Amino acid sequence: MSDSEVDKDSPVPLYYQIKESLKEKIESGTLEPHEKLPSERDLENRYGISRMTARRALTELESEGYVYREQGKGSYVAEPKLRQALLELTGFSEDMRSRRLNPGAKVLEKKLVAPEEETARKLKISGEDQIFLLQRVRLAESEPLAIETTHLRYDFCKGIEEMDFSDRSLYSTLRQEFNVSLTRAEQSVEATLATEFESNHLGIEEGAPMLTTERTSFTGDGDTPIEYARSTYRGDRYKLFVEMEG
Repeated sequence: MSDSEVDKDSPVPLYYQIKESLKEKIESGTLEPHEKLPSERDLENRYGISRMTARRALTELESEGYVYREQGKGSYVAEPKLRQALLELTGFSEDMRSRRLNPGAKVLEKKLVAPEEETARKLKISGEDQIFLLQRVRLAESEPLAIETTHLRYDFCKGIEEMDFSDRSLYSTLRQEFNVSLTRAEQSVEATLATEFESNHLGIEEGAPMLTTERTSFTGDGDTPIEYARSTYRGDRYKLFVEMEG
């Protein structure tokens, strides 16, 4: 980073200029994952700025997931975020393999239950029908990235509760074992904060930023709902994107 990258006469705040300069170096690979960043004092001396300005630049980079801090040591470049396309109907395992990452899972719950009212409504079933509940911590190269809670209509996949989902794809299992393919889905996304439960299972601080999705997936002609899933992704490791054409 050179002094010419900061314009003190610009209406753009200094902290933002420094943050964006560091972000560009991280995204381009000039600064590599786990490389140490300049300290607050280094930035203060280099640019003639206040310690508060330097701290805000580094704090915002941390909140956006570009850096992480180690107490008493400083700030370091974080692993790049995983880009999740919103318009692709794929599962976690397929997503990770497409990135040449080894997917995995820790099964938290796997059982047949009666659906709650909202789940029954989304799946267009009655409260007396059974659903298959599968809750897993999703892993990539053994790193916990997300918690998925899936509700499946049991009349489409009887016997699925006997299968081990710690090392297999749910969507592949539906296709291969039950001849069920997903044809479309409706999905919403919102920003949330990590609960104590998510903190414990994902190894993050309670209150850390999260991305939460709710998805209802359909089979057949696209009018028959089969899956209702809620997933929470670590905000420091994920970014969602949509490709649009004019």
